[in-house]
Amino acid sequence: MISLSDIAGTAKPGTLYGIGVGPGDARLLTLRAAALIQSVDIVAYFAKKGRQGNARKIVTPLLAADQREIKFEYPVTDEIPADHPDYRDQIGAFYREMAATLEQNLKEGRSIGLLAEGDPFFYGSFMHMWRRLDEIVPVEVVPGVTGMSGCWTRANAPIAWGDDILTIVPGTLDEERLKDRLASSDAVVIMKIGTNFAKVRRAVEAAGLADRAIYVERGTMSDERILPLSACEDVPGTYFSMVIIPGQGRRI
Repeated sequence: MISLSDIAGTAKPGTLYGIGVGPGDARLLTLRAAALIQSVDIVAYFAKKGRQGNARKIVTPLLAADQREIKFEYPVTDEIPADHPDYRDQIGAFYREMAATLEQNLKEGRSIGLLAEGDPFFYGSFMHMWRRLDEIVPVEVVPGVTGMSGCWTRANAPIAWGDDILTIVPGTLDEERLKDRLASSDAVVIMKIGTNFAKVRRAVEAAGLADRAIYVERGTMSDERILPLSACEDVPGTYFSMVIIPGQGRRI
């Protein structure tokens, strides 16, 4: 029998791995991601203060009892608007300190797997470490199944047909910009819903797309919730939620 490490390889000393762990279901990790999680010296991950962190939760079945971990807790998340100077100052200092910790461990010869929900290069905090360390230490990025892919699959909704153009927009955009983007799109994924739910819903309705819009919360996770946007009642919106609007392009 061929082992997982034979197929996917193992971690190299002094290397930082940005590991995409997918949208929530551990079964959706790639072979490379699973092998590295089991072979790196340190598993590192981001988390909100006082929380385990979703990326860490996903990989729990793969971790050994004595696995060394480093948890990086954000100093601020949604308590301050992202465009506020205090937010930028605190997050900037956090990333600098985090990069220094990673660099020290890597230069001492330890391999590190820094977990990223979905894909590391798609709206991921890992990118801030990649930007700071890529030219200093060996870095390998391991792609993962994106959250949007997991969500449209669980919703049983093919997202783009034929010549459809897929538009991906953050729900944090101001309402007018959001309306403009939606009005000119064939198929849409609206991410970063969170506290922006009411604004997103108004923009979707104004663009005349409410009949196709699907709300997906915690897609692929055990507590996922999927329903038409028009049927949503008293939805507070969560970090792990999005609205998908399938295209209606050329079908054969």
